[in-house]
Amino acid sequence: MIEHFEVKAVLQIDEAGEFTGLASVFGTADLGGDIVHKGAFASARAPLPLLASHDQADVIGVISEMKEVAEGLWVRGRMLVSDVKRAAEVRALYLAGAMPGLSIGYIATKKAARKGGGRDLFKVDLFEVSVVAVPMHPGARIEAVKGATPGKVDMLKKKEGEGEGEDKGPAEIETKAAEMVTALFAPIVLRLDGIEAKMKRPSGGGGGESVSLERKAFRNFLQVGADRLSELDHKALVLNSDPLGGFMVPPEYATEILKDITDLSPVRQHASVRSTSAPSVIYPLRQRFGNAIWDDESDPEVESLGSPYKGQLEIQTASMSLQVQVSNMLLQDAPSVEADVTEAIAEEFAIRESIAFVNGDGINKPEGFMTKSGIAETVSGSATQLMGDGFIRLLYALAPSYRQRGVWIMNGGTLAAASLLKDGQGNALWRDSWRDGQPPSILGRPVIEMPDMPDITPGAYPIMYADLEGYRILDRVGLSLFSDPYSMASQKRTVFHAGRRVGGRVLQEIRFRKMKISV
Repeated sequence: MIEHFEVKAVLQIDEAGEFTGLASVFGTADLGGDIVHKGAFASARAPLPLLASHDQADVIGVISEMKEVAEGLWVRGRMLVSDVKRAAEVRALYLAGAMPGLSIGYIATKKAARKGGGRDLFKVDLFEVSVVAVPMHPGARIEAVKGATPGKVDMLKKKEGEGEGEDKGPAEIETKAAEMVTALFAPIVLRLDGIEAKMKRPSGGGGGESVSLERKAFRNFLQVGADRLSELDHKALVLNSDPLGGFMVPPEYATEILKDITDLSPVRQHASVRSTSAPSVIYPLRQRFGNAIWDDESDPEVESLGSPYKGQLEIQTASMSLQVQVSNMLLQDAPSVEADVTEAIAEEFAIRESIAFVNGDGINKPEGFMTKSGIAETVSGSATQLMGDGFIRLLYALAPSYRQRGVWIMNGGTLAAASLLKDGQGNALWRDSWRDGQPPSILGRPVIEMPDMPDITPGAYPIMYADLEGYRILDRVGLSLFSDPYSMASQKRTVFHAGRRVGGRVLQEIRFRKMKISV
């Protein structure tokens, strides 16, 4: 089943249901801002199903022939008017002028974003052609229909009595058609925009990129600001507006930022991460041995074994905000402005939250695992250097189930010192990874570098060994973005204010153990 495909085009039909027409037009923008280029349909082959309004359950005929011509994709087909009741209805609607256009269902496999919105389409996989009320392109139409009245066939014909003996040029015809579509079918266009946006939303499947209406509007917002958005873009973003002002970014854009943050944040890569729409979440804390008991089949069932929990722990989400400055020249000229803003936001958020996940005090920020009370410790045995015996004692002090999932956590300086360690037989504790993308290891367990860990000093805790599944990160759904083109206008820069909410706490201290340098 096709889950992600897009629509375009124009149409014409006869009494027997046979027709020819342009299903797609080359070289000019459609109502969605996309331009199809010659060669895009090089791999298209007939036959293809002919549908009514892109309804896959409403097949009304077949496309028997298609080819690329100078103007666009020319097609020949037939509505099965004598065999399919719906085909006869659609033909009647066409003759009445209610369904004059053609449209195509396809997946764009080679495309590029256009400055100011829309895309250049260089290659598409074509799946169907439809008869529609409003084609995406005014020039996509039925050109010849056997037995049809010419005046009722071509929505682009000149008005009766207007300029007799003279043919209108392509540019004027296209302008007339666009005006007709806008005036007569504006409500339908808005509805189709909504349907197309839903069709393009990612559903987690494969295939090429599908960009929603909200995403396109958001890209335009980044480039021109809120004050100069089109009415359609503004309506799309209002659906995601922040009650405090500005806009909530489209979900797929927020997901990309969060993915980039995860790539940059070492804690996120190993911790347990959850999302919430609430300001906080309360988790029950399970006792280590629960409430299970030994009994015999002859023993009476115990009515109450007591609660397996030992209390509750609340994780609150705290606000994070940052400013990203982008030159106005970059906003105007760079097609990658969205990627540039995404990269800057992700990097800043990742740095700030990583500090909190390690050393945060829990006051208006996450609680770090280094500040959590109750985490056990192992003494290294020296006040001036790391000791191999300390690593061995620390590793085997953790319960086996957590030890097998644990990682060593330290900063770069400590990591350098640890790489020189040997056991009592002179064997190196450190092992470089032989596989790309895999971290080095100590005593067979991965080493994760976190710059915010303490240095090696007397009384410090420079190393943590932990199963980081015991640390819970809580992301509040949504990321807001404000555009400020005024405060730094004299420096020709636009300031973007980004905001999100995130929380973090240790849920199970038993999964953590730290190394203390002797005093």
